[in-house]
Amino acid sequence: MSTLQHPATGPAAPATVTEATTTLRDGRGGAGRASRKAKPPVDGRKPKRSGLLTAVMIVFVVYSFAPLFYLLVNSTKTQSSLLSTFGLWFGGDFNLWQNIVETVTYNDGIFLQWFGNTLLYVVVGAGGATLLATVAGYGMAKFSFPGRRAVFAVVLGAIAVPGTALAVPTFLLFSQVGLTNTPWAIILPSLISPFGMYLIWTYAVDAIPAELLEAARMDGAGEFRIFFTIALRLLAPGVVTVLLFAVVATWNNYFLPLIMLSDPKWYPLTVGLNQWNAQATGSGAQPIYNLVVTGSLLTIIPIVVAFLFLQRFWQSGLAAGSVKA
Repeated sequence: MSTLQHPATGPAAPATVTEATTTLRDGRGGAGRASRKAKPPVDGRKPKRSGLLTAVMIVFVVYSFAPLFYLLVNSTKTQSSLLSTFGLWFGGDFNLWQNIVETVTYNDGIFLQWFGNTLLYVVVGAGGATLLATVAGYGMAKFSFPGRRAVFAVVLGAIAVPGTALAVPTFLLFSQVGLTNTPWAIILPSLISPFGMYLIWTYAVDAIPAELLEAARMDGAGEFRIFFTIALRLLAPGVVTVLLFAVVATWNNYFLPLIMLSDPKWYPLTVGLNQWNAQATGSGAQPIYNLVVTGSLLTIIPIVVAFLFLQRFWQSGLAAGSVKA
């Protein structure tokens, strides 16, 4: 009998046809992969390097980090040295810790109250805006209903309208119902995020397969259960992206609190620090520029931490759905 028909047994048994073919194929595949990795570019040219683009990127990096460096350097100076030394380098005694203590204790610790107000507006406003945008965007992407095109047109139109153009009409409306000079005057407008809804909408179209939703419905799952157990997990990168945008927009919100609030105890950090800055003008001027700079440095730390922590989710959220199989 041929060995191909009756393979021998034992430690020294020769390989069967299938095993030999598999080994040969794997060997060729490995050699092919090795040769492909070792192959130089087809045209034989090295990747191009542009000195002009490198210079532009360097200028862009310096332009982006110069304000942060300015805050860090000048937060270490006293009020007198801040006005008498070069702004982009250290000068005099290192006074960072003393400036931080004075910032958080000045005027009975009003800075900490402004910080708490900002956290309140961000957690409730930005968090609520993210939740509403996620629910609405998912519904627009996965359900068909009359007037869907009209809603799409309204959302696009809302994205095109700047927030500052709506500040005065919003103030007039809230003054009629008695909500000005209250936290609701900041929280309620922050709950509306047309851009966040549009982003979730476009992301959910490709991120959630329709077949998966149909399979869940056939298994008897309700729409709310499908959303919270299946869809929300698939939408996680997009949700984090919308959350990051909403947090930054609410944290840096200035014009709306400026016209809505008159009681300093409800100020966010943006309006409060501007009030400190305004103390340097007028007949009874009391300049505290060192506290304004230090307060600004403390203000941006949470945003920097949020960007560093959510960066990987943010990048994946922007790139997801851009390539189809």
